[in-house]
Amino acid sequence: MNISYKNLYDLSNRTAIVTGGAGILGRHFCSGLAEAGANVVVADVNKEIVQKVADDLNNEYGTRHLGIFCDVSSPESVQDMILQVKRKFGKIDILHNNAASKSNNIDKFFAPFEEYSLAQWREILAVNLDGMFLVAQAVGKQMIVQGSGGSIIQTASIYGLMSPDHRIYENSFYLGRQINTPAVYCVSKAAVIGLTKYLATYWADKQIRVNTLTPGGTESGQNDEFNRRYSDRVPMRRMANASEMVGALLYLASDASSYVTGQNIIIDGGLSAW
Repeated sequence: MNISYKNLYDLSNRTAIVTGGAGILGRHFCSGLAEAGANVVVADVNKEIVQKVADDLNNEYGTRHLGIFCDVSSPESVQDMILQVKRKFGKIDILHNNAASKSNNIDKFFAPFEEYSLAQWREILAVNLDGMFLVAQAVGKQMIVQGSGGSIIQTASIYGLMSPDHRIYENSFYLGRQINTPAVYCVSKAAVIGLTKYLATYWADKQIRVNTLTPGGTESGQNDEFNRRYSDRVPMRRMANASEMVGALLYLASDASSYVTGQNIIIDGGLSAW
């Protein structure tokens, strides 16, 4: 039996949706899928950037790509996205359920647990968890109608598996303000892993594979003090680069992982192995 193992990663003629596709990690994910041959739908709530990201993919890779405004917390917006994708490409083969929110009000997002408001808690869950549910539900329905299966990859976080070491946030800043990891973020990402396992078994007989991609801390504008403190906790002694997440996504999106479902691939430099 002759198998071209390299060709297992070929995504030519497949359509992939990436929610949060205009974000820091999202752009790398979109580029990786496009380079592998997929037609990429860049879905994001940032209207000003989303089409530019899609245009850049068109210019760079020559395949067909589409930028769509989508608020994943809105059922109507999600359904509109599905209709646009069907009109443009006719099918959906891959979903990277990647969108997440850190709030419109940064001060409220980083508030101490004892002072955290229920409204803020619900605002984050509306995107990080409700959005995951709505998009997975809509895409899963479409994949079932198509009858050819598909791959769904959901982005969690290392802090969906373990608590942050709160000591690393002393004198740690991101884009000019002191930061922490609030409980709502950890809770929402832990729930993503649970949703993945449920859907993996629920849709297995439909040949829809569902897996989780869990990034560790990734460099994206943190100050040197945070970088040092975080890196001291990691066996590989550094934070991740955004590009280092893409290989796992391509594996999970492609036929290379055809017998893999319900799993969580952790890309954390060994942090969770201590």
